[in-house]
Amino acid sequence: MPGTTPAHLPEDDQDFADADRGFIARLSPGVVRDAEGRTVWDADAYAFLDGDCPPTAHPSLWRQSRLTARQGLYEVVPGVYQVRGLDLSNVTFVEGDRGVLVVDPLISAEVAAAALALYREHRGDRPVAGVLYTHSHVDHFGGVHGVADPEDAAAGRLPVIAPAGFLEHAAGENVITGPAMARRSVYMYGAALPKGPEGQIGCGLGQTTSLGSVGLIAPNLDVRATGQTETVDGVRMVFQLTPGTEAPAEMNIHFPDLRLLCVAENACHTLHNVLTLRGALVRDPSAWARYLTETLRLFADTTDVVFASHHWPTWGRDRAVRFLEEQRDAYAYLHDQCVRLINAGHTGAEIAEELRFPPALEQRTHIGGHYGSLSHNAKAVYQRYMGWFDGNPAHLWQHPPREAAVRYTEFMGGADAVVAKARLSYDRGDLRWVAEVLNHVLFAEPGHAEARALQADTFERLGHGAECGPWRNFYLTGAAELRGGVLGAPGRSGSGMAAALTVEQIFQSMAVRIDGPRAAAAGRLLLRWEITDGTPDAPAEVWTLLLSNGALIPMSGDAPRGEKPHLTLRLARATLDAVVGRTTTFPAAVAAGLMVPDGDLTALTTLGGLMERPDPRFPIVTP
Repeated sequence: MPGTTPAHLPEDDQDFADADRGFIARLSPGVVRDAEGRTVWDADAYAFLDGDCPPTAHPSLWRQSRLTARQGLYEVVPGVYQVRGLDLSNVTFVEGDRGVLVVDPLISAEVAAAALALYREHRGDRPVAGVLYTHSHVDHFGGVHGVADPEDAAAGRLPVIAPAGFLEHAAGENVITGPAMARRSVYMYGAALPKGPEGQIGCGLGQTTSLGSVGLIAPNLDVRATGQTETVDGVRMVFQLTPGTEAPAEMNIHFPDLRLLCVAENACHTLHNVLTLRGALVRDPSAWARYLTETLRLFADTTDVVFASHHWPTWGRDRAVRFLEEQRDAYAYLHDQCVRLINAGHTGAEIAEELRFPPALEQRTHIGGHYGSLSHNAKAVYQRYMGWFDGNPAHLWQHPPREAAVRYTEFMGGADAVVAKARLSYDRGDLRWVAEVLNHVLFAEPGHAEARALQADTFERLGHGAECGPWRNFYLTGAAELRGGVLGAPGRSGSGMAAALTVEQIFQSMAVRIDGPRAAAAGRLLLRWEITDGTPDAPAEVWTLLLSNGALIPMSGDAPRGEKPHLTLRLARATLDAVVGRTTTFPAAVAAGLMVPDGDLTALTTLGGLMERPDPRFPIVTP
């Protein structure tokens, strides 16, 4: 089957026993809506998973989805509770002397608030005494406004704890290539697919992503070193920094008084991604393995239960240690064997075909390729070390996809002939080859109806056979778009991310939208920005934007060598955030008196006219 190593379904039901252990109550009905009544989460839509695995799903992925679809409040140990199944990730509540610490408050404020309400319904109306973000991915901080007040954090009344570098990476990941990642996330999580045995059944890490309002409260307490200890509301915590593993800023948390270890997303009940298919920086599986070795050295002797930000806990010291050791061994094996094969002259695609885990790991369900796969992870390791080029000069200067497709299709006898041959391959079950040759036809002649129909059928069959949840979702979304056109992503009800960006990140997000050729023709432009906190006569943070040779260069402070700006703008940071959040525009802010210009106002108009707005619906399976 495509996507992973061969599936080995266990004979025992230990995972199901663990997933159900400590169950207290479900959210009923399992639907969360925003203030306008829009559905942001529907756990009940996955009720079909209670049935037997159909022929349209891989048995291993079906089993995994049955586990991750379980939702409700669960006791991990007395005083520690998780709400699972209300988002892609889990939120954990750790009770202190008077309140509760919230670990990883999900993606959206609405589901986070629903999870906190479910906890309080059964454990009492404890105040939130602290918030912890284990790492810099949105499913572990985006719902924070549903459980905490930003003013409490700003005033120091509420500790918000995160690993060093968190803010840079949490805010930055969605800025530079955010539009492209968002488009590919539609494919990865199957957000626009109908939920059901023939459609979206989960993604292996969880079911899918919630669609509520996303926000971020900046941390006010950084974890800067492994071994750092903090006590909040009587809860003692020891931290281990694990940067460059599953996220560029990540940490594990040990609760020594509870003999409890949170391993963030460094050890889940699936093989994870070395390179997530939505796009990201390539992760380092060697460092991942080394940090898990350190985790075992630091905490194995004082840990009875391990839990993570996804899936279900592992109880018992021996079982927990074995789980961590096998996770460690999997990432080490993946890395080392890929490098061995690289040094033997194999390319990424060749390694992906050859690499298999040894039987002792291959048969462990928590190493299964439900979310990451050996296939695309092997290619990611190759990419990390060797880049896109495999050393073959024939691949050094290839035509781009459409131009190559026209030539391939012509060489193979024209579109109709290729489709006829592809149908024979389809009947023989060589679906991978059908997908490849029909891709050439569609990039040469995207309107070819028979090719679109056959490619959609091919993608659907490949999706139904995939053990890897993201592979299934990619294939089925591709099929849906070939049949019905580009799917719109279900929209979120709002975003509060802009305020968490640094000024430099905001200006960098503008820089990557500049149309370089037109900007180069526009010549040199200099804008000085005085950004205040909004109070009268407040001191300003000064920045200069220089447009030079088609590149927009943000610089802290005044322009070098005393160059006079074309325009100076004085504005509050809140106004800048509103423009970034697209609730207003620079011209509208000037007209409303929220920005005070001094100089040639056409400089701002010129700059704005040079910035493109990315198309969130660009095609993927057609040119």
